[in-house]
Amino acid sequence: MKGVGLRGEDLLRAGGRFGSRPGLFARAFAPGFHKMLDRIDSGLETGAIRAQLPDGTRRVFGGRAPGFECDVRVHDWRALVRLATGGSAGWYQAWEAGEWSSADPVPLFALFMANGVSLGETGRAKGPWRLAARALHWVNRNTRAGSRRNIEAHYDLGSDFYEAWLDRAMVYSSALFDDLPAARGELDQAQTAKLDAMLDRVALGSGDSLLDIGCGFGALALEAAEKGCQVDAISLSDDQLARCRSLPAPAGGSMNFRKQDYRDVEGQYDGIVSIEMVEALGREYWPVFMDSLARNLKPGGRAAVQFISIREELFDGYAGNADFIQAYVFPGGLLIRTSEFRRLAEERGLAWTDQRDFGQHYAETLRLWRSRFDRAVQEDMLPARFDARFRDLWRYYLMYCEGGFRGGGIDVSQVTLVKR
Repeated sequence: MKGVGLRGEDLLRAGGRFGSRPGLFARAFAPGFHKMLDRIDSGLETGAIRAQLPDGTRRVFGGRAPGFECDVRVHDWRALVRLATGGSAGWYQAWEAGEWSSADPVPLFALFMANGVSLGETGRAKGPWRLAARALHWVNRNTRAGSRRNIEAHYDLGSDFYEAWLDRAMVYSSALFDDLPAARGELDQAQTAKLDAMLDRVALGSGDSLLDIGCGFGALALEAAEKGCQVDAISLSDDQLARCRSLPAPAGGSMNFRKQDYRDVEGQYDGIVSIEMVEALGREYWPVFMDSLARNLKPGGRAAVQFISIREELFDGYAGNADFIQAYVFPGGLLIRTSEFRRLAEERGLAWTDQRDFGQHYAETLRLWRSRFDRAVQEDMLPARFDARFRDLWRYYLMYCEGGFRGGGIDVSQVTLVKR
């Protein structure tokens, strides 16, 4: 088995296969730089980018209607080559190479997401690089073996890594705040509120059975067991399961943590919960996931699912590409198209009820995670096996995701599915 210290390097190495080698193409692309910048300018219906370009000129892009505003300095024209050929994965590579910078990239990411429809293919991989990215993403699809590899790459970075910057219960999903913006100390309470909201949806009592699909570090399973539930919790992450199994035994119910694929679960449960696991599946496995819910729920049983979605108008372009997150952070993943996900549920006799969207809460969660991550870096709390390059990747990932939620192109939702 690979050592934990190598797994972060695996994400960097795998992501590096996406994108182009701009040194070979910068001269050929030079005449098209300003045409590309003109396309960005015309595609910004709201907000503005104040940019300083490599030749020393300054230019404002957009500025026609209120929206997100940001300052960007492009140090090298190769940054635009990477963006034009490799899309968001190439833009990250340019940032890593020092070819562009910004004091605060979050508004830039939010601006591109808010204008996603009008920008169209700008910011997505093109031509052979797009085909190569899709081929690499296909290699990462979530077959049974692929799921284990993908989970290992992200979640088996080590519990000590996540412990340094998550809340006390180590909940790695969107919190649910009372008010926005959130204060720094509210994360623990807001994560508990999210778990409570999910358990309220399944409405179980003492002695009822619960299946937790993708149980994370065990916080929800522990809370449900303390309420008297008999909990079976499954994951493919060895590191997460090791921590789950070290949790204190609940006074009321029981917890059984298993390394198991959701496709292999048999048995009937009064309720099922799954928090931000379905985005890791890939589109071809959405029907299989819904099959598992329908198969494993008792008649009248309830499933609570928390999922991350992308706007309907953006889905086709997004799904036909491979973005920075798929390249570097969550191999094999795909954000949910809510209309399709709902149709698959209802075709299997699962009534879609009480959907709640709270994307801005995720933006706040990510902001607080980044603040805690920065403090962990400054205070040397991260495990020594993670070098500066990986720490920079992780910080970029947190900013990129925060911008996506702030821009409104992606959302997080809770929904209750009731088996008819």
